[in-house]
Amino acid sequence: MSDKKQTNHGEESGAGLLPKLKSQVEQKDYLSREAVAGIAAQVGLPLNSVYGVASFYAYLPVSRVGKNVIKVCNCLPCEMKQSSGVVEGIKREIGIGPGQTTPDGKFTLEMVGCIGACDQAPAMMINDKLYGDLTAEGIAGILKSY
Repeated sequence: MSDKKQTNHGEESGAGLLPKLKSQVEQKDYLSREAVAGIAAQVGLPLNSVYGVASFYAYLPVSRVGKNVIKVCNCLPCEMKQSSGVVEGIKREIGIGPGQTTPDGKFTLEMVGCIGACDQAPAMMINDKLYGDLTAEGIAGILKSY
């Protein structure tokens, strides 16, 4: 039997893992592969265990995100009101698809579950600002304000 403390997410020992991961995000905006490997070595955990913890929490991004994160709702009400047209409008305006970041680091596009604006479908958020009743044509004006 090991004297190492067993915690959730497969952590053995790993004292201070979450604070170290959060600190890295605060410094660099995301967790690079190199940073995760370094933290794994510091806390004495396998790389895959640390990556598993990091990728579990939405507040610990494991890839670079843009200054403005666009979240397009893909739940049923938004899908029924053509959220795919909103995504196409975004692609046309800034040249990226879901899961991508613009080369200048200005925008990241993410498809997400319900954002709680079903009465305004289709809807999206840019950072913390909600936009509802969207049309593909109206996207250009919204994005230009950023």
